[in-house]
Amino acid sequence: MRVNVVAVPKSSRNAIEKLAEGSYKIWVTALPIRGRANEAVGEILAKEFEVPKSMVKLVSGHRTKKKVFEIS
Repeated sequence: MRVNVVAVPKSSRNAIEKLAEGSYKIWVTALPIRGRANEAVGEILAKEFEVPKSMVKLVSGHRTKKKVFEIS
């Protein structure tokens, strides 16, 4: 399953909001340096879908706020 995400790094909180079917807005406190924010977004998605972190992969959007994750 593919999930579209709008990431907001360097936020004051870690939170998730469902926008539409398969789309989420995720706030993370991590800085967008060396993929730390991407990892934090992946961890939040893993908790949301109740799967291990290893099953959440970033497909596209490594350096942008709009990302696509695949959850297997």
